[in-house]
Amino acid sequence: MKKIIICLFISLAIQLNAQITDDKLNEIIEQLSIEEKVYLVVGTGMNIPGFSEESNAPQAIVGTTQDKIPGAAGTSYTNKKLGFPAVVFADGPAGIRISPIREEYPNQTFYATAFPIGTSISSSWNVELAKEVGAAFGREGKEYGVDFLLAPALNIQRNPLGGRNFEYYSEDPVLGGKITAGFVNGVQSEGIGATIKHFVANNSETNRTELNTVVSERALREIYLKGFEIAVKESQPWSVMSSYNKINGVYTSESEDLLTKILRDEWNFNGFVMTDWFGGKDAVAQMKAGNDLLMPGSNQQSKSILEALKNGDLSEVVLNRNVKYILRQYFKTPSFKKYVPTGKPDLEAHKIISRNAAAEGMILLNNDNNTLPLKRETKIALFGVTSVETIAGGTGSGDVNKAYMISVNEGLKNANFILDKVVESDYELFIKEEKAKIPPKKMFFEKDVLVQDKVWSKESLKVIADNNDVAIFTLGRTSGEFQDRVVDGDFNLTMNELVLIKNISEVFHAKNKKFIVILNIGGVIETQSWKHYADAILLTWQAGQETGNAIADIISGKINPSGKLPVTFPMSLENVASSKNFPGKVIDPNGPKPNNPLFGVPAEEIYEEGIYVGYRYFDSFDIDVSYPFGYGLSYTNFEYSNINIIKNSDEIFIECTIKNIGNFNGKEVAQLYVKSPKGNLEKPKKELKGFVKTKLLNIGESQKITIKTSVNDLGYYDTVSNSWKLDEGNYIFYVSSNSELMKLHITVPLKGKIIEKNKKLLSPIDQIQELEKK
Repeated sequence: MKKIIICLFISLAIQLNAQITDDKLNEIIEQLSIEEKVYLVVGTGMNIPGFSEESNAPQAIVGTTQDKIPGAAGTSYTNKKLGFPAVVFADGPAGIRISPIREEYPNQTFYATAFPIGTSISSSWNVELAKEVGAAFGREGKEYGVDFLLAPALNIQRNPLGGRNFEYYSEDPVLGGKITAGFVNGVQSEGIGATIKHFVANNSETNRTELNTVVSERALREIYLKGFEIAVKESQPWSVMSSYNKINGVYTSESEDLLTKILRDEWNFNGFVMTDWFGGKDAVAQMKAGNDLLMPGSNQQSKSILEALKNGDLSEVVLNRNVKYILRQYFKTPSFKKYVPTGKPDLEAHKIISRNAAAEGMILLNNDNNTLPLKRETKIALFGVTSVETIAGGTGSGDVNKAYMISVNEGLKNANFILDKVVESDYELFIKEEKAKIPPKKMFFEKDVLVQDKVWSKESLKVIADNNDVAIFTLGRTSGEFQDRVVDGDFNLTMNELVLIKNISEVFHAKNKKFIVILNIGGVIETQSWKHYADAILLTWQAGQETGNAIADIISGKINPSGKLPVTFPMSLENVASSKNFPGKVIDPNGPKPNNPLFGVPAEEIYEEGIYVGYRYFDSFDIDVSYPFGYGLSYTNFEYSNINIIKNSDEIFIECTIKNIGNFNGKEVAQLYVKSPKGNLEKPKKELKGFVKTKLLNIGESQKITIKTSVNDLGYYDTVSNSWKLDEGNYIFYVSSNSELMKLHITVPLKGKIIEKNKKLLSPIDQIQELEKK
């Protein structure tokens, strides 16, 4: 009888979209057998060519629920007894990654919108925009049958060569955390779950599944964990994905310090934790640590957990706890609420959102003598393979099956610019011939191979310059999962690219004509050696399916660029502190190599730079950069004035007025940096503590803006006392347009205090000593 009542309650709760209580969850869990509980903490498997049962391959546990939504990354176990449907997890940092074709619907497609990459979204410095984009993801996922989005990713961009930097928001945890919170709130406002990842310090792809990250607790707390903390506290994502790597000798998915003591006990996270796909080694240790869900799931994991329950190595109390965390979120999902997806989201509306977001994330790096914007009747010689083969986003799980892609070439033509037809046809033929020489990818996870750019003689360029008003060259780069970028021909330009830029510049300048460079890239590249050749440089990132149209909106002046750099562009790779040890060293170079490219070999990466990541390093040690963090030009100019501070017991509000004093309507990003007084520990010269983007200011219009922070946010982590502390003294608050250009400042005296006392966790010394004992 009790079982019938529970089933009726579940049905009623789902129908009423009710928030299920903990007491009822406990009653439901009592109705589950041990095996059914184990099925809930292990996914249904994922079929990937090249795996075998002997290599702990994922296999479906029960049925074939992984086929519920073709192309989705994973599904949960169904329970007919209690009416639990399969919950669907889909990749999607730049768009919902599912198959566009379903056999049962031969006349319908399921293409997803390709939105701008994460770095592009954060370049907007606009939390509300991130929320709007997230809501579009949520609507699209819901109508396509997705319950959980495996995004966003907010790992720190520690080094320019990071293979998945395009997915990550910033080198700064405050910017990354705030943008993440906006995105998550948008996704979850539409009734599907967001998953923040990869928790934590997953900053390189090389040997990522076997990499031991050695990092100080202070750097973890202040840099690598801080963005996740902000996101958890300001958006409460339904789930968190643990990363592949070890931290100080322990896999993150097996770390109780990380997943329970910090995430739950300190931050009050109330969702569930899932592994990255195939992450970690010990299923029982993962259960104990608080990694609630093992994805995509394997028979071996189920067997290990069942055996541990039988022999007493794993308590059923722990299993019940993990099941409870999972079910609490599952009951919110469209599948549990018996929502019938239409398969028809409003892709036209999302196309507009994607285009607007793409434009707002574009950054004007150079604009000598007001080269941009261009008049519509301008005749353009458009160079560059990626002017035609424009890159929407990165590869791997960040890829999107989109219906179309607007190239730079198409976008400029759509905006009625006049393009040189000879140059256009030459590129089309050249690309067709060169692409035929590139073998097809064996699997979608492989990095794309780009066609190397066409060589133009100076004589050819002179003829082209005679017939056109301006030259534009689009430089493209791609990257993705499983491998980090390289220096030659990726971070640095190829000799062919450098010569081409130099020759176009010289030929067009000889005829008093302008030269513009468009950067269609996913991560930081070297710019110092060649940027002087260009009259204007527009950093567009990989801006999704509407990239070409958004570029045209900026170049034509329809939209005034307002993006700011979320990362620093260094003079050279050697100037980046982490380059000394990125991406780590293989522990045994002569050891066995994995048969499958999805696996790595044991390696170690020491984060020797500590807290000095990105602008914190360049500022603190007076290292010149090519473009500073927070930098970005506009077609107009802004005046900052009337700084004021309002402080209560904890919160601090910095007010000022921003006025558009130029000749274009535009938006400005005001950035708040704080310089702390000298104390017992080293500190960065200054740190970002908040930001605000203005509304679109008309010519001559002013806006009073307020940037909020708190006294507690100004502290640092002391590993001796295991606490967040605030030093007594004068704190200087700078309102800036980038990390190097301070517009206003005000000094505030603060009393010292211990902000929060914590336990000693994730310490390199403790973890290494523990390993030595074993």
